[in-house]
Amino acid sequence: MDEPLDLTILMPCLNEAETLARCIGKAKIGLQKSGVSGEILIADNGSTDGSQAIAEKLGARVVAVKEKGYGSALLGGSRAARGRWILMGDADDSYDFAEADRFVKKFQEGFELVMGCRLPVGGGTILPGAMPWKNRWLGNPVLSFIGRLFFKCPAHDFHCGLRGFTKDAFEKMDLQTTGMEFASEMVIKTTLKKMKITEVPVTLSKDGRSRPPHLKPWRDGWRHLRFMLLFSPRWLFLFPGIALCLLGVAVSTPLSCADFQVGAVKFNVGTLAVSCMTMIVGFQLVAFAFFTKVFAIAEGLLPEDPKLSRVLKIFTLEKGLLLGIVVLLAGIILFFRAVWIWKQAHYGILPSTEDNMRRLIPAVTLVVLGIQGVFSSFFMSALGLKTTNRRPPATA
Repeated sequence: MDEPLDLTILMPCLNEAETLARCIGKAKIGLQKSGVSGEILIADNGSTDGSQAIAEKLGARVVAVKEKGYGSALLGGSRAARGRWILMGDADDSYDFAEADRFVKKFQEGFELVMGCRLPVGGGTILPGAMPWKNRWLGNPVLSFIGRLFFKCPAHDFHCGLRGFTKDAFEKMDLQTTGMEFASEMVIKTTLKKMKITEVPVTLSKDGRSRPPHLKPWRDGWRHLRFMLLFSPRWLFLFPGIALCLLGVAVSTPLSCADFQVGAVKFNVGTLAVSCMTMIVGFQLVAFAFFTKVFAIAEGLLPEDPKLSRVLKIFTLEKGLLLGIVVLLAGIILFFRAVWIWKQAHYGILPSTEDNMRRLIPAVTLVVLGIQGVFSSFFMSALGLKTTNRRPPATA
């Protein structure tokens, strides 16, 4: 039973008695066509319809996974797999395991993650009725585009359920999620760790079960999107933060001197207040981007980033403190200038409230930004120490 094999065809299973036999039959054909030694492994997640007995009768190996969830079943199955390559796919007869030879050829070429692609853009085929319209024309294309944009992943179908990976790659991924996010985490971590990724075209057929699928399109789509955002601080925090900062500076700089008009729209001191608030929010988002990135690397959630390392070497604690103090002093000077002008009016009512606000709003904004800069530098330095002291050993 401990003899190593070439390929494990892994199926997560939760009450799949209707379709499991057909899937196992196709998997046997796939192993035969591949010409390699292998096994069919069913990761059972607590079936109560006799799926385990069906699998064992047909010669598949069954491993029980007590922890509930799609990701839990695949994690348990992958750990129990005897093959040096693992091909995973749903047991609902929507994927044709007879196509396993396509994946084996890519493994033999040295690829570590082989993604199936159902979408026509990658040569795949979606048979009539196999995928709801919102998944086919909205969910999958949009999420796959975001995945390619955020992580530079070469796969066109980010969430195809039929995919293969090497056992060594599985160990390097250190996958943690137990739900539907498992599929996204696998692709993201493989990409970030710069493993060899390719894809092969596959055919998606209509689900062979009579009951509704476990997948909830809107809920699970949001979970995938949320997970991708959390793994990409640049797109969640950095880019929006930079955009807000630039917008705030571009608008507040001329408004600090006088009103201006664009067409029939006139911008005055009210817009100045909003633009300065925009700068403050933008700075906070940029700071969050660095905090998140450094913390994620320290905890092993993200791999080392050479670009970030270079930035942290340039912007040290001392430089951050100096810049923060300079901005703070500039704000204080502008604030005391406003107070001095008030003093000239004997602390009474000033002739122009708008002119007074035009002096105070930029001053207070710079004070806030300076204070944020000082304490953000200290916090970043603390996270940097955490990264240095607790960073796990680098993996190839």
